[in-house]
Amino acid sequence: MSDSENRRRWITLGEVIAVLALVVSAAGLWLTWRSNSEDKPTRVVEQRQAIPLTLHGKVERDGRSLTIEPVEASHALESLTLTIKGAAPIEIGSDGGLEASDVEAALKNRDESKGPHSVPVRIAARYVEMGKDRKASGSYALRYRWDGGGLFGGRSLKLTGLAR
Repeated sequence: MSDSENRRRWITLGEVIAVLALVVSAAGLWLTWRSNSEDKPTRVVEQRQAIPLTLHGKVERDGRSLTIEPVEASHALESLTLTIKGAAPIEIGSDGGLEASDVEAALKNRDESKGPHSVPVRIAARYVEMGKDRKASGSYALRYRWDGGGLFGGRSLKLTGLAR
């Protein structure tokens, strides 16, 4: 075999490999196009998990009111209903303002001495999180104290906090 025949043989082998590579590439391109036309486009969206509602209370006006608000800033209150066992439920609006006079009226049948006390309460809430209306309820301890009293003065209730 001469050098020129050997060279032709290698060129032919190289061409065959190139044609095979072209066929494989074309088949891969066709499969990709076919699968894209049948499937809907995939949307990648970050899914946030819902965060349970937890409330805390902030004493205002020297204990004459308590502002109940969510711990998580992404929660927006719509309404709260506070229930003390043996008393009518206290409806609280979206501002979360609980007045000491409302709690005093609910506790009027209880004879309690001066000083700090707490009473278990059930709070049912309607709130918005991530654009969806949600409901939650939980048991809390409403802390308060009785002030005043004495010979001529009446006693008054002062709210001191809210705990889970």
